[in-house]
Amino acid sequence: MVYSRTTSSKSSSTSTTSLLFIFFLLSILTQSISSSSPPTDGFLFGGCTQQKYSADSPYESNVNSLLTSLVNSATYSSYNNFTITGSTQHDVVYGLFQCRGDLAMPDCATCVARAVTQLGPLCSQTCGGALQLQGCYVKYDNATFLGVEDKTVVLKKCGPSVGYDVDGLARRDAVLGSLAGSGGLYRVGGSGDVQGVAQCVGDLSFGECQDCVSEAIGRLKSDCGQAVFGDMFLAKCYARYSTDGAHYYSKTHHDKSTDDGEKTFAIIIGLLAGVALIIIFLAFLRKICEGNALGLVCPSPILDTNNGLHHPLLLFLNERAADLTVKVFVPF
Repeated sequence: MVYSRTTSSKSSSTSTTSLLFIFFLLSILTQSISSSSPPTDGFLFGGCTQQKYSADSPYESNVNSLLTSLVNSATYSSYNNFTITGSTQHDVVYGLFQCRGDLAMPDCATCVARAVTQLGPLCSQTCGGALQLQGCYVKYDNATFLGVEDKTVVLKKCGPSVGYDVDGLARRDAVLGSLAGSGGLYRVGGSGDVQGVAQCVGDLSFGECQDCVSEAIGRLKSDCGQAVFGDMFLAKCYARYSTDGAHYYSKTHHDKSTDDGEKTFAIIIGLLAGVALIIIFLAFLRKICEGNALGLVCPSPILDTNNGLHHPLLLFLNERAADLTVKVFVPF
C-alpha cells in the first residue's frame, strides 16, 4: 500500500525567485572570472601597402575569399596559409593567420575573426595589409611572402627603466637565453619575477625560426636595456619579456590571479550547493513530520518556529522549507 500526501506551498514564486537569484549570482561570478583572463584582441600594430585595387575587381573578390578562408580555418587550426589564384597573375593573393601558441581553438577563432574585421576598414582597397593583435596575426598581399624569412622591425616597445639591477638583468638574460635555445615555434620561459615569450610565424623552417628569434632577442637586449618590459616584433617572429607582472601576454603570466579567482568561485559554489541541499532536506523532513505518518520524533525547530528556532540562518532555512511543495510516498 502506498500513502500519498501532497502539501501546498504558500507561493511557488518565492522558491523560483531564490533559484533565479542563485543563477544570477553564478552568472556574475563566472563573468568576473572570465574577465580576469588575458586579453587576445588588444591592438598592437597594423599596416597596409600603398598599392590599391579597383572596386568590384577580381582581386577584391579574391581578397574577400581569402579572408573568409582564414576565419573559417581558425576554428580548427592555430595556423594556416592560403593562395587564391585568378585568371591572371595580377589577381593572385596570398595570406596567412597565426594565433598565439597558448590559445584554445575558440579563442583563436574569435581573435582571427576580430582581426579580419579590423583589417577591412584599416586597409580598405589596398593590395596588402597586416594586423597584429595580442592573440593573433593576420596578413595578406599580392606579392608572395610565404616561406620567406623577414627580420624587418615592425614594432619595438620598451617599458620604463628600473635602474641598474644586476640580479634583475641576469634573470632577464637567462629567460631570453632559454627562449633562444628552445625548440618549436612557440616558446615561453620564466625565472623569478621575469617572464618571457617568443613565437615564429608557422611558415618558417626551424633554422629560420632560430635565426629570427635570436635577432629579436638581441635587439631587445640592446634597445630596451634595463626596461621592466620589452616587445620586439619582427616581420616573421617576436620576442617579449616582462618583469614583476608589468606587462603580460600569455596565460602563463596570469595563472596566479586566475587560479585564485577559480578557487574562490569553487568555494562559493560549494557553499551555495550546501545551502540548497539543506533547504531541500528541511522541506522534505518538514512535510513528513507534519503528517507524522511514520511516528517520527521531529526536532521542534522544524515544527514550531516560535519554540527554539532563534538562529537567523535556521529561521531563513525554515522559511524556505515552508515555501516548498513536496510530494511524499510512504510504503506500508
